[in-house]
Amino acid sequence: MTLPRITSPHAKGSNRTQQVMLQVLLATVPGILALTWLFGAGTLFNLVWASLCALGFEAALLAARQRPLAFFLKDYSALVTAVLLALALPPYSPWWLTLIACGFAIGFGKQLYGGLGQNPFNPAMVGYVVVLISFPVEMTSWPAPHGVAALDGLKHILGIANLPDGWAQATALDALKVNKSLTIDELRASNVAFGHFGGAGSEAVNLAFLAGGLYLLHKRLITWHAPVGMLAALFVMSLLFWNGSGSDSNGSPLFHLLTGATMLGAFFIVTDPVSGATSNRGRLVFGIGVGVLVYVIRAWGGYPDAVAFAVLLMNLAAPTIDYYTRPRSYGHRKPNSGFKLGE
Repeated sequence: MTLPRITSPHAKGSNRTQQVMLQVLLATVPGILALTWLFGAGTLFNLVWASLCALGFEAALLAARQRPLAFFLKDYSALVTAVLLALALPPYSPWWLTLIACGFAIGFGKQLYGGLGQNPFNPAMVGYVVVLISFPVEMTSWPAPHGVAALDGLKHILGIANLPDGWAQATALDALKVNKSLTIDELRASNVAFGHFGGAGSEAVNLAFLAGGLYLLHKRLITWHAPVGMLAALFVMSLLFWNGSGSDSNGSPLFHLLTGATMLGAFFIVTDPVSGATSNRGRLVFGIGVGVLVYVIRAWGGYPDAVAFAVLLMNLAAPTIDYYTRPRSYGHRKPNSGFKLGE
């Protein structure tokens, strides 16, 4: 009897990276719709301009590195970076702010290290942190829900005309951060930024990104480990240090889960397969670290939201996490099990 010859399965298929990136873009649609419903066309303006900027920087840097443009541009990784960055920036951000953020995201967050698959930091968060530190006023100017007309917003983006005083409002995290005298109930009654649990509107946006994240889980494009680790750690930390609804309150667990960039970070940022941990146990540890840092910075740090800083700090720790959580190779004993060289 002659056994059939077994060869490697060199099957050819569609670009896997391209397909994954398209699914991630599709998963952001609920969040985009929620932001557009709340803030009008500002989010759409951000998306279009950020996409053009990111693709332009990607093409220019690929050309400078003498890399094939079409091959790398068609993997849509730059487009995903642009979309995540645009969703994190305030609607109606000035055109130059988005340009700078995209330049640092693509140039210093990605291409500086060799391109997709080699970047140690999340590119979108690199761009976001650079403009947050450099331009804090513009980065904290969030419009009031349904408060800006599309044409007026576009003029503001282009620098043709400024919006009237009062168009921007403090977010719920901002209001809680600077509050020194009001209880949570009084703060909610006096500030339109507050909703039932988190920020007014922010609750809907976070639930929309949660829906997109569940879609990614359903498609098995991400695992549950990093999102659950982050959300569980944030919940536990906010529960342990929740000191009621007085003026010194740091916010309830539901407040922290449903405000800011919590769900965007949990399902679209910490799940980055390049800059995060690689094993399932490592992803869980990585997510827990992000959740703890988010609460620490929100409650006692100098910034009201902290997802970007927490992710970049844990990106630094990812190699160490991988070292201590790497799975045992099949057929090998566990480390420190008495196995000696030569046995």
